[in-house]
Amino acid sequence: MNEKLYKVIITSRASDMLVSHSRFISNVSEKAAMQFVEEFNYKVSTLEKSPERYPFIIDPLIPEGKYRKLEFLKRYLLIYQIKGESVYVY
Repeated sequence: MNEKLYKVIITSRASDMLVSHSRFISNVSEKAAMQFVEEFNYKVSTLEKSPERYPFIIDPLIPEGKYRKLEFLKRYLLIYQIKGESVYVY
């Protein structure tokens, strides 16, 4: 059975935020910063298959049914949108 694979695109803003936050974390612990980046990359890679499995963001300020969220490391959110065959990470 062929499983549909999505192309995952990390926006420049998401990439900049990842770098900025990992630098901040590294001021306290380089190990924690590496763990943060590794977990982010792992979670992004899971979006290639079945990105629909994560819930939509429910917030009155965000358009309903447009953006989804994926929580990682208990306190971070990865925000993304599915557009056709692509998944955009914001």
